[in-house]
Amino acid sequence: MSRTVSSWILSSARNSIVLRGKGRWYSIRIPNRNKIKWKLVFSKTCPYPAGGCSLDSTFSLHRAFRHTSTEEEHFSFQLSPAQINDILRAGELSHKTLDLNGKNANSVLRFESNQLASNSPMEDRRSAATCLQTAGMMFGVFDGHAGAACAQAVSERLLHYIAVSLMSRQSLEEIELAVEAMKPVQPILQWHRHPNDVEYQEITSQYFENLRVYWQHLLDLDTEPGLSLEEAMICAFKRLDSDISLEVQAPQENELMRNIALQVAFSGATACVAHIDGVHLHVANTGDCRAVLGVREEDGTWSTVPLTRDHNAYDEFEIRRLKREHPRSEEKTLFVNDRLLGILMPSRAFGDVQLKWSKELQHSILENSCDVEALNIYQYVPPNYHTPPYLTAEPEVTYHKLRSKDKFLVIASDGLWEMLSNEKVVKLVAGHLTELNMQKPPLTFKKPVNLGYMHNLLLQRKSKGLASLDQNIATHLIRHAIGSNEYGEVDPEKLAAMLTLPEDLARMYRDDITVTVVYFNSETIEDYYRNH
Repeated sequence: MSRTVSSWILSSARNSIVLRGKGRWYSIRIPNRNKIKWKLVFSKTCPYPAGGCSLDSTFSLHRAFRHTSTEEEHFSFQLSPAQINDILRAGELSHKTLDLNGKNANSVLRFESNQLASNSPMEDRRSAATCLQTAGMMFGVFDGHAGAACAQAVSERLLHYIAVSLMSRQSLEEIELAVEAMKPVQPILQWHRHPNDVEYQEITSQYFENLRVYWQHLLDLDTEPGLSLEEAMICAFKRLDSDISLEVQAPQENELMRNIALQVAFSGATACVAHIDGVHLHVANTGDCRAVLGVREEDGTWSTVPLTRDHNAYDEFEIRRLKREHPRSEEKTLFVNDRLLGILMPSRAFGDVQLKWSKELQHSILENSCDVEALNIYQYVPPNYHTPPYLTAEPEVTYHKLRSKDKFLVIASDGLWEMLSNEKVVKLVAGHLTELNMQKPPLTFKKPVNLGYMHNLLLQRKSKGLASLDQNIATHLIRHAIGSNEYGEVDPEKLAAMLTLPEDLARMYRDDITVTVVYFNSETIEDYYRNH
């Protein structure tokens, strides 16, 4: 991106507003900014108010170099390479899987994750955890809209709901007895978190109580064996969404907890969760996050296996599903301008009770609440709202049996997929793996070996460029997503410009991006097939 292009971005921002939707651009001319109080409304639910959960000012990447407004007098797109790296790497998270003996017998070798905000506060969330009372690991990406509250709640709670759904009857009974006796409960998950990944501490106890009600329900079912993994994931998604809806309807004397429940229910989030146990990979998806498998074929080429479908107006299966669920008289109004009821891009999501509740229930809840405008909640009933619910959180679950040629899984919010295709993402990850291996030559020793000699070898390795390469693959993908030119190469000037875009402009050019890449242990997978 040349300075001319950078100047054009700033000039166009100050004179007109370009709203970006998937496959569609909307331009609104502002004749006089000094006379019009303007606020960009840019969530996936466009008629809903802008801004995230006012109680959630928690997730903040480095913003020291980011402008707050296009109205600043001294506006610059310039960043040094070090400043660019500081911004891009602020949300990095990585974890290598080891067993008690320090060896890796898990089919997950390691995972690497990162996030980059566009919205302020960021509306994306992520989760990663090892199941302690059942087998496997789980990874989730959650894309919020109309605020961050719903994505925050789902990222904290959904993996617990799935884990509980998978537990044996005996384990559930043991936990219930411990709670009744007011004894410590054995942890269900071991979380792998970034220091900036936080929780709603004020409402944790209520979340636990509702999780307890859920496992009591599972005990009442009295089924042995328990749910299959696919059934468990579907049941967990639907039950959590139901709890989100019921929590805001329940009487609540604590104003803070009620406000959180309101914001969670009236915002929304899509979700994609992978559960990996040995060679068994299940992916549950609700909305337009995406999971893609990178496969190295026998001839050395790379192929792509999509494990999810985007649930939106561009998917024929979703269109037919909604038409089956609603009267024929509504066929032409279900999707307007490629949005559900003209409002929402994804056709499946958590929260968003405006598209699930009756008009009467919405009015009753908001009428009896405190100052909902202060919480960025407004009652809006779209035209042709006749037969709710129009939205569901029920996921589609895909099963894939891992093979030794399956090398990695990429889960990401749509902020990445709007910029890069499935094939491009797999190509970038594969290329990054190759480059890392090439830039790590084996250390050849000459006898006698001393510390000075070892130090020189390490300096030689560093001089070959390893230090400048992104060690975290998620960072590498984000760098390419926002900084690539028409030739697929990262343009430093474009990258700097995209990172310094002010808050009132950034969302027009890029969305929040969250990426998690899970690398598989080919040796462990091969051992499985040898032993079976």
